[in-house]
Amino acid sequence: MLCLGIYIINNNSQYVFYFFQLPVYNTPHLATYAYYCRFQARREKMSSKENPPKKKGCDKGIVKRFKMRLDLIFDYNGLVNQGATCYLNSVLQVLFMTKNFREAVESHCGQDQKTADFHLKSLFKALKTSETHTKDILSILGIRNVYEQRDAAEYFENILSMVNPYVSKIFKGHLRHTMRCSEGHVTSVETGPFWTLPLSIENPSDSNKTYSVRDGFEKFFKSSTVSEMYCDQCNEKTYSTIACKMEHHPEILTLLLKRFEFDYHSMSYTKNDCCVEVPHTLRTKNCDYELYAVVDHVGSLRGGHYTARIKSYDDHNWYVFDDSYVRQPNPQSISHMNNERSQSVYLLMYKKSRAPDQPEEEIKKRGGIKVYGRGMEENRRRIEENKRGME
Repeated sequence: MLCLGIYIINNNSQYVFYFFQLPVYNTPHLATYAYYCRFQARREKMSSKENPPKKKGCDKGIVKRFKMRLDLIFDYNGLVNQGATCYLNSVLQVLFMTKNFREAVESHCGQDQKTADFHLKSLFKALKTSETHTKDILSILGIRNVYEQRDAAEYFENILSMVNPYVSKIFKGHLRHTMRCSEGHVTSVETGPFWTLPLSIENPSDSNKTYSVRDGFEKFFKSSTVSEMYCDQCNEKTYSTIACKMEHHPEILTLLLKRFEFDYHSMSYTKNDCCVEVPHTLRTKNCDYELYAVVDHVGSLRGGHYTARIKSYDDHNWYVFDDSYVRQPNPQSISHMNNERSQSVYLLMYKKSRAPDQPEEEIKKRGGIKVYGRGMEENRRRIEENKRGME
């Protein structure tokens, strides 16, 4: 809570003190609005000399305008922690701040009160204007004990699985696993959907124990070798290679850092708190992704706390969502967002930006997410063929 006191000159050239209590703050904006308030006060004072007020007292118009300007700082609202439901609040804020997902919920939601879509739409509507609770969402997800800490990634996937497929499709990708024997024969091909890509962080590569998300992402798609796999064409068991490829690139790519592992010595889950290097952009073979949301976790699995850091698509500023409190992060942390290091990052959401080496002017924008024009390469090929034909 920030306490702010302001002296304002009234029409009788008297200083009047006003006291404000603010739940969150933004220092640069406050400085701007304080200057705005002083300017308005001087203007009102000059105006009062020409037109003396009929009634004594403070000009409440300045205070009202100042409060209205302060309200502009708080464009986003928090979610009430119902006990230990920070894990749910953090992923709900990510979904709310994902423009295409929110618009899909608002436009394709029916009137069936037994669906997750209906309750998400009601929640998003309330969240636009004020802080709100998540009781209906907790009920539809079957969460009875609100004082039990749970996994944010698990309920992120649960929500996406429960809503209308049209609503959640921007988060869904497809992986293809191809197995080949040592002679190159394809023994099996499996394709399946995914909401998140789990990246193992058990063995950081450098001496400083810093795990690189970029390296982990590349390692996820590296081929692996297994033994004693039967090949029908070879009619024997051979060494086989399994290759993983992203068959369909989702509009929103979510990476899950596997910080929680089961320890067979203690027979319990333990957390890996190693430092993680997070890239602002992530490049795949077919497209580029830009980081726009992070879910952080501090503490242990059963006694920790979740928060979310999300980049707004409205003003392109980063905001921290900590249950009921919404604020902008420390300016020093924003300056390092291109190559951030953190011991708390857990979920990373990347938004598809553009195809590698594709000129910006060729990108079409639909609903806030950039979509690439189809048939560009085909058109170029036809143009070149026509040129050669004319020659």
